[in-house]
Amino acid sequence: MRDRIGMSPASLISTGLVARCSDGAGHVSRLWPGFGLSGLLAMAATFMATMHGGPQLLYALFFGVALHHLSNDAKSKPGIDFCSRTLLRLGVGLLGARITAAQIAGLGWMTAAVVGLGVVTTISMAVLIGRRFGMSNAQSTLSGGAVAICGASAALAISAVLPRDKDSDRFTLMVVVTVTVLSTIAMVVYPLVAKFLHLSPELAGLFLGGTIHDVAQVVGAGYTIDHQTGDIATVVKLFRVAMLTLVVVVVSAAFKRARAAGDLSPDDSAPVRQTLVPWFLWLFIVMVAVNSFGLISPPVQESLNHVSRACLVIAIAALGMKTSFAQLAQAGWQPLLLIVVETLWLALLVLGCALAMR
Repeated sequence: MRDRIGMSPASLISTGLVARCSDGAGHVSRLWPGFGLSGLLAMAATFMATMHGGPQLLYALFFGVALHHLSNDAKSKPGIDFCSRTLLRLGVGLLGARITAAQIAGLGWMTAAVVGLGVVTTISMAVLIGRRFGMSNAQSTLSGGAVAICGASAALAISAVLPRDKDSDRFTLMVVVTVTVLSTIAMVVYPLVAKFLHLSPELAGLFLGGTIHDVAQVVGAGYTIDHQTGDIATVVKLFRVAMLTLVVVVVSAAFKRARAAGDLSPDDSAPVRQTLVPWFLWLFIVMVAVNSFGLISPPVQESLNHVSRACLVIAIAALGMKTSFAQLAQAGWQPLLLIVVETLWLALLVLGCALAMR
């Protein structure tokens, strides 16, 4: 082997670049099989949702679960892990491109107070009832945050800062499945409730945007009533999405010690240092700030929204491959009942506030 002492600086630099490129190419080649498989399932889910309707994320999850056996394959495992962690964080961070400070300010303090009350009380109630059901604080917080904020996206974001154990992925998937199904039911039922009670567009938008879990279902429910209700419901929902930043910071701080104790360094001797605000949350904040100053043109914003959605669909497909229906069934009836109770509480609270404001 040639001694590097006599090599010129240019030769040393070129040698280092070649080595780094080689390492990068090797890393990509390790991730590609699992990433490509997750992407293929995401495209199949998108095709099904486009052609036959139904929730895109739920299709991706079911397709992933059907190929659960591939998650332990040595070739596909690195890419699946990358999609289920790094890619989902990127998707959550890019959600900020939908939101501006002007949209939030335009809601008014009463609407903001009702939404904030719903988020705080739903998560608090989840923790209290979850203890009665024998669930951990982390599991209760995850289910409450998913219901209170934005369904599957919130579940993925909150799970990223919670302590991890052997049941973490399984429980996260169970929450995603349940809130997606309930959100779809709410998309059909809640507009009927708003019409029956003769709610004005402002109050109907508050009810729909403040209670339905997923953004897509809020849009679908709002515009089935009329255009004005759809616009208001969408802005209210985006305000709930914006609260994801604060909730994740609080959850990250509350579980920092438990998370650090569970995340050991490669030598299993020292915990990995955890930041209070994860990088994807900083990305979310930056995207909101940039969009608030009008620096993102509508075509770019639309593209970022598509990229965010694509990342989340791919991540859900990857998470699906890391679990199975048998594992989901092992979660028991308590988490399912807790999420149903949380959903009913949030709906009754916001609807009661809307009727009181009439």
